[in-house]
Amino acid sequence: MKKRNLSAKKKIHNFYLEKLKNPKIKRIYSEFAKNLENYNSSKFSIAVSGGSDSMALTFLAKCHSIKNNLNYLYFTVDHKLRSNSTKEAIQTKKKLKKFGIICEILTWKSNKIFSNLQAKAREKRYELIFKKCLKNKVNLVLTAHQRNDLYENFFIRLLRGSGLKGLSSFQSNKTKINKNLNVFVIRPLLNISKKELSYITKKTFNFNIEDPSNKNDNYLRIKIRKLIKQLKQNGLTFEKFNLTLNNLNKSDAAIKFYVKKNIKENTKKLNIKKSVIINEFFFNQPDEIVFRSFSELIYNIGNKKGFTRGKKILSLIKNIKTMKKFKKETLSGCIFEKINKSIIISQEI
Repeated sequence: MKKRNLSAKKKIHNFYLEKLKNPKIKRIYSEFAKNLENYNSSKFSIAVSGGSDSMALTFLAKCHSIKNNLNYLYFTVDHKLRSNSTKEAIQTKKKLKKFGIICEILTWKSNKIFSNLQAKAREKRYELIFKKCLKNKVNLVLTAHQRNDLYENFFIRLLRGSGLKGLSSFQSNKTKINKNLNVFVIRPLLNISKKELSYITKKTFNFNIEDPSNKNDNYLRIKIRKLIKQLKQNGLTFEKFNLTLNNLNKSDAAIKFYVKKNIKENTKKLNIKKSVIINEFFFNQPDEIVFRSFSELIYNIGNKKGFTRGKKILSLIKNIKTMKKFKKETLSGCIFEKINKSIIISQEI
């Protein structure tokens, strides 16, 4: 490496190490680094949106890579849903380059109109990043989900009628978004507040993109955000909220135990690829155990990326239990056939 390049690299490293001397930033970094200790990886991929949270994540990740002498990958997605999205992606890339970070822009090219545009955009964002990760042999993606997101997702799922699993699942630090890809999403900032991350961004890069949708009251998340603000004024604290989540997680863990037990004792793999046979005792368990066990089997056997909607599964279970002449149905890439008192689930070709 040329002397000039070495000097520039040293200057950049000194910038990050100097910023870490700030007591507040140092404390947050220590928490961040601690949350990564369980992942034995030489490389992470960082999802950069350009927002205040993700810029703070990018700073923390760069510090972590310098301290551990590692090279991480940084990606931002131009979803083209707003007229300024391309300009914002380029701005983010240029700004980070000044701080020694090479951030690659991934573009979502689609002219289709989707009914749930935000959900589809999130799916495509992960899809583009995962594809790049696999190409670079990286299977851990860091995202900037933080404590406030934990609040918001809980209440959003509560309003949508989610069960115990849905209410507690977002608290997981490690999630597999696509079952067919060996890539995991890591959320190392869940116990850090948005206010703290904004402080880091302001004191370091002093740059972030403002998403106009954050001020749009038509979005459920923004309504929830205002509701949470009111609840905080009436005594809601993260400690109380976290205690509730921990209690929910304990209950969820107990249910998972019996789901695993039900599948182990009352199902059997067949010689046919991706097929299992379920005996009659499978359906004699409590409703939640049956529902989750059935959902798990459909997810593992079917050819869909995610879990099937609860209403469809409940309807199928009801048909199996009540229809005397139940013979065959299909759902989420699975075929369900009744033979005597048993049910065979096989992958739909």
